[in-house]
Amino acid sequence: MSDLTQEQWAAKAQADPEAVILDVRTDQEVEEGIIPGAIHLDFYQGAGFLEEIDKLDKAKSYYVYCRSGNRSGQACALMQSRGFGRTYNLMGGMMEWEGDVIT
Repeated sequence: MSDLTQEQWAAKAQADPEAVILDVRTDQEVEEGIIPGAIHLDFYQGAGFLEEIDKLDKAKSYYVYCRSGNRSGQACALMQSRGFGRTYNLMGGMMEWEGDVIT
């Protein structure tokens, strides 16, 4: 797992042909907007979240974000413990995001 600044995270994701953007916020938070192309899996779904991440391709790179960077960091660590080799946490989360968002 790597913690990346907004600039590092966005640049690395754009340059990575195996990139998957993963939004781990709640449904209510997603209603405020989502990064284009992101997959939404609510971290607070507990076992449901684990079931969904286990369906993901472990060979891909996962660029994970939440509102503040806390849940996404936890999600990255959890994914690493389940065999994901490349997870990248957006430090500061959506609170600091300056890129495009779909509303």
